[in-house]
Amino acid sequence: MSDTADRAPAGEDELTPILDVETIEENYFRGIATPEGKGRSFGGQVIAQALSSAIRTVDADRAVHSLHAYFMRPGDATQPVLYRVERDRDGGSFATRRIVAVQKGKPILNMACSFHVEEPGFAFQDDMPDVPGPDGLLNEEELAEKYRENLHPAHHKFLTRRRPIEVRPCELRPPFVETGPVPRQAAWIRTRHPLPDDPNIHRAALAYSSDLGLIGAALNRAGTGFGRPDMMVASLDHALWLHGAFRMDEWLLYEMNAPWAGGARGFTRGRIFTQDGRLIADVAQEGLVRQITPKE
Repeated sequence: MSDTADRAPAGEDELTPILDVETIEENYFRGIATPEGKGRSFGGQVIAQALSSAIRTVDADRAVHSLHAYFMRPGDATQPVLYRVERDRDGGSFATRRIVAVQKGKPILNMACSFHVEEPGFAFQDDMPDVPGPDGLLNEEELAEKYRENLHPAHHKFLTRRRPIEVRPCELRPPFVETGPVPRQAAWIRTRHPLPDDPNIHRAALAYSSDLGLIGAALNRAGTGFGRPDMMVASLDHALWLHGAFRMDEWLLYEMNAPWAGGARGFTRGRIFTQDGRLIADVAQEGLVRQITPKE
């Protein structure tokens, strides 16, 4: 991990307690409810806590390199989540785990993840897109205040609520302004305050952050955005591949696009780069993007 990149300013670490899980007994863990949470759980938090649970069962020399999750039911943000880990395999180089997240006796997510020991090998990557750097860009809270008249009041309240990840979009797009279809979008992301040096905390933090706004790429390609009362939006599944070392308290560029939508579903992809141009993760997600008649 770099020691020279622009690090988040000092302050209380809000994210690590959300990512952490409590060991209940062997292979069973519990994650806390969302602080001051209400309504539906944030999918990234459930994924991150499921990953943290799996990490507790794997040897320290094996780092997670991929995870694949399905959201089965909406979670309750006011209640903790129980995680059951199945230790499917511990091989010479790889370990695999399955995790089921349970609330009120019913599964809300199942996930498989794979861990790999570090090995040498050939290397290549795509180039980072040419976008403005994070300095001088407004974050989502600032944009929500600036373009308040364009936002539904409930969405304005959501965007201006204090969150542990700062997001600075690289371009103006819906829902802040009407731009028409947006084929690609990018934003700089990092934790608001420094995290501990444990790489697994940063991996869990990236899993948490990788669900931020990704399905919005499908809405934006359709020329619309989050927060509209005539849209029902929810993540259906989520996949993340991690490629190398990084810190979540340093700026990362999250580029997203949506190659397809149809049948009330949208498929989206993302790439995540360090500020010096290293590709450290790829993401894919399908989500519900259903048009509905707003309730009176």
